[in-house]
Amino acid sequence: MTDLNEIFKLVFKIKTSRGSGSGFYSKKHGVIVTNFHVVNGEREVCVENTDKKPFKAEVVLISPRFDLAFLKPGCEIQAPEIDFAGVENLKNMDKVLVLGYPFGFPFTVTEGIISNTGQLVNGQCYIQTDAAINPGNSGGPMILPQGKVIGITTCKFKEAENIGFSLPADIISKELSIFEQKFPSKYSVRCPSCSFLLETEDEYCENCGAKLDSKTFFSMTSMSGLSVFVEKTIEMMGIDPILARNGYEFWEFHKGSALLRIFVYRTNYLIVTCPLVKLPQENLTELYKFILSNPVIPFYLGIDKGIVYISYRIHLSDINSSFSEKIKKDIVEISHKADEMDNYLINSFGCVLSEEADKTAV
Repeated sequence: MTDLNEIFKLVFKIKTSRGSGSGFYSKKHGVIVTNFHVVNGEREVCVENTDKKPFKAEVVLISPRFDLAFLKPGCEIQAPEIDFAGVENLKNMDKVLVLGYPFGFPFTVTEGIISNTGQLVNGQCYIQTDAAINPGNSGGPMILPQGKVIGITTCKFKEAENIGFSLPADIISKELSIFEQKFPSKYSVRCPSCSFLLETEDEYCENCGAKLDSKTFFSMTSMSGLSVFVEKTIEMMGIDPILARNGYEFWEFHKGSALLRIFVYRTNYLIVTCPLVKLPQENLTELYKFILSNPVIPFYLGIDKGIVYISYRIHLSDINSSFSEKIKKDIVEISHKADEMDNYLINSFGCVLSEEADKTAV
């Protein structure tokens, strides 16, 4: 039996400008396997391991017919090889585990059984399971308790409970074998009709002549003016904005030990906030006096559920005004101030770092 903890290391969170999903690494082929719909519109994405360490990966191939995508990681991944189990080795009532990052949460394992080894949905056979599958699980592996991958989690009926689907490993193995024979030099699309490898956008497949949904297959996600503004500011901090993306107009990254989040609030405000420390058991009066003295203008300190935050709020209309450059400088400054302030609160008032801080950077 394969050590499941080693298998867990093969499963990654995939974060884009539209949301997040899951994926798993094939050492033999040097790629991360995920769903096409997870990375649709992207050429580079942020990938995060179970230790929440991010790195970039390039989308090198998509196979729309099977909702598959292969990503080339931008760093070396130390991991064992995965083993696939064909559908012929499965039977109804077999126990299965679904691995992934539902709702963008940390790594999660859910357990269930196979309800049907060959459920036909829209002309494609899937493995049906009653294991809990939620948004964010897409692209993650479904495995047997022995550690063998039997499929990739692809979809769930929204109208029903305890009905989830996984594309069988037989198809994934075949697609990986074809991929291995001709490793694409750039972003490519496998024709849904004849599996020919397409490297340039066209209305029709140059091999079989089938009409293509070229806008879906080749188009890139367009960035809003606000996203451009924020990502240029993030670059000023020395952070790669691709590694900071965590959904639509939402960014999250560490600067030193401090975790910064940038997002739109109630359609009117851009919020930059950072959970600094937990409240101490003693000396609360002095700490409250310090917070109420408003010592970090133009930022402000606040407390929510026992956590001290430093935050900055900007009305969206000001971003396109004469204040835009000052706002950029303020956002850069709060990243430095947050990294300083958590140390100050710890040393002066006996606070403890928040759970979301990067303790390795202290």
